[in-house]
Amino acid sequence: MDATNQNTPPKAEPLKIKVAGVERVFDINDPVLPDWVEKFALTSDGYPYDKKLKREDYEKSLEALQIELVKLQAWQQATGRRVLILFEGRDAAGKGGTIGAMRYYMNPRTARNVALPKPTETERGQWYFQRYVAHFPTTGEFVTFDRSWYNRAGVEPVMGFCTPEQHKEFLKEVPRFEKMIEGDGIHFFKFWLNLGQEMQLKRFHDRRHSPLTNWKFSPMDIAGITRWDDYTKARNLMIKETHTDYAPWTIVRSNDKRRARIEVIGHVLRSLDYTGRDLGVIGKADNKIIGQGPKRLQD
Repeated sequence: MDATNQNTPPKAEPLKIKVAGVERVFDINDPVLPDWVEKFALTSDGYPYDKKLKREDYEKSLEALQIELVKLQAWQQATGRRVLILFEGRDAAGKGGTIGAMRYYMNPRTARNVALPKPTETERGQWYFQRYVAHFPTTGEFVTFDRSWYNRAGVEPVMGFCTPEQHKEFLKEVPRFEKMIEGDGIHFFKFWLNLGQEMQLKRFHDRRHSPLTNWKFSPMDIAGITRWDDYTKARNLMIKETHTDYAPWTIVRSNDKRRARIEVIGHVLRSLDYTGRDLGVIGKADNKIIGQGPKRLQD
């Protein structure tokens, strides 16, 4: 088999979707992005801005925040404080890019990202949380998870990779598990990057037809397109059952990746009283983009 065929992304059946009260057909195999996807992508799911943050404003703000992250890491090294951050969201929500922007200038020796593959046969026989705990931060470490144990609240029940009983038990166990994380003194954050359906379609289309990123487009992405409502129900239940005072869900609207990255990093920096913190540089949260708890999914 030649390399071209190996890199050919999977095809998906045309999808019917209702946008602005009109039923449309979206064919991701067509290299031309439909005008209506482009028109509604940014403002989908009630996104409050009709233009992206200007690149020059984004780059200026991001660099200032990245300087603060370097200060934060120095404080961690001096004090031994541990930071653990989970990033969850639908496929193409911008998790990887946000993690990359956050860690860009941080020392990789003590700032690492965890993106686990599907469990091995041995891991499937373990306590469900066991393989995640093995990657938790030690003294002075800053650890991000690109997806986490919350797979069991989203992709696994939607795709039939776990039983309904396992899903139910997971939702019951998580608050107790996360109470132990908080009780051990780890600075713990949970982010859900919230994406509108038309923006997901646009990003999938870009991914599917780019020679640089078409390898990312997978059967799981196709499932994300065709099971939007199932994922929505699973997400809502997950956040309702696992949002607590000690381990809250922070919801970030991510149709504009630039604003999402700024708000995620700013939230972490505002939450930790590290040496040399400059709140004037960090700024205040944009409450149109970021907030906490289930109600933020309805705003």
